[in-house]
Amino acid sequence: MILKFTAIAGAVLAVAALGACSTMNASRTSSLATLDGKPPLVVAHRGASGYLPEETLEAYARAIELGADVIEMDLLVSKDGVLVARHDPNLAISTDVAKHPEFASRRKTMQVDGETQTGWFVQDFTLAELKTLGGVSTDAERPQQFNGQYRIPTFQEIIDFAKAKSRETGRTIAIYPETKNPTWFRDMGLPMEDKVVAMINAAGWNSKTAPIYVQSFEPGSLKYMKSKGLNTRLIQLIDGDGIDMKTGSMTYAVPVDRPYEWTKAGDKRTFSSMVTPAGLAEIKTYADGIGPWKRYIFSIQGTIGADGKAVDVNKDGKINDADATTIAPTTLVADAHKAGLFVHPFTFRNENRRLAADYKGDPKNEYLAYYRLGVDGVFTDFTDTALAARAIYLKEIGR
Repeated sequence: MILKFTAIAGAVLAVAALGACSTMNASRTSSLATLDGKPPLVVAHRGASGYLPEETLEAYARAIELGADVIEMDLLVSKDGVLVARHDPNLAISTDVAKHPEFASRRKTMQVDGETQTGWFVQDFTLAELKTLGGVSTDAERPQQFNGQYRIPTFQEIIDFAKAKSRETGRTIAIYPETKNPTWFRDMGLPMEDKVVAMINAAGWNSKTAPIYVQSFEPGSLKYMKSKGLNTRLIQLIDGDGIDMKTGSMTYAVPVDRPYEWTKAGDKRTFSSMVTPAGLAEIKTYADGIGPWKRYIFSIQGTIGADGKAVDVNKDGKINDADATTIAPTTLVADAHKAGLFVHPFTFRNENRRLAADYKGDPKNEYLAYYRLGVDGVFTDFTDTALAARAIYLKEIGR
């Protein structure tokens, strides 16, 4: 296990993280533990995706109305070479493509970053065809009444939208694009990085102080764009598949075990190599920050029964985060800051099944644990909840 855990017991940690007692408040100063000493950013993950179909202008507008500092999007490439915002190349996941009989013949099975999938794939559709599809909610617990109503935006439309909203609101709305599956798209003759760099240049945003962060799970994508003159803040994303409820250890499986470029090159390392001091030092040579799955910072552990399996503690018939408790935090935030990297963990969500039991069903308690540890920002599906927790945290430290 490469994650370095402190000696504090998990139960003690939970009390320390969640109990903002008056004694603790009295001892706090107004200094923030973030890398730059500023309040942590609230990044609207795919927009207000807890409320509206993700990666649509309507979802981004809602996130901005709620007060998001940054809106986040994933970039894919259409058949005719246009950058569009969608999380998965497989359109069956987040659009109503299955309800379009005119595209029925395009359904197929193929591999995406080593994972076999069946559906309709973005690279088989022109922009004009993509614009006939409607986005849908990807979580059955979230509102479904807006499914099919909102279109897929292009990257250029989002740039223009963010600029317009910044003028309209009088506050700077930053964007956070990701080069999604870049090696996979390159293999199909649809490379995206040069397009991304050109569009950022055209927007006048090619600097460290511009309202943009560029992210990728693939180091090669970030390094290539940097070599082509991209001077924005760059973020190395760090993924994982799940958590072993018995030990709290990270588990890895295709396609989130390692960057796909590593898989193609025969490199057997997993994403875990990136969170070591040596891995962070390597990231610092080409990036400004990391975007780790939040379990690299606070992992969870379940109750294990006599049969060796995780116990359904809340007896809802499912084993998930709600049946586990947080364990002591790793040193990742401190290690990253020591390396000069900011930390933006993902993804914070409100659904009870995604909240460890010691958060008592209140998602604000999860944010507070991370804010207190010094994260520089959070990716969230629920902008309003993240902001409410940030307000509590800032008040707590006298800011």
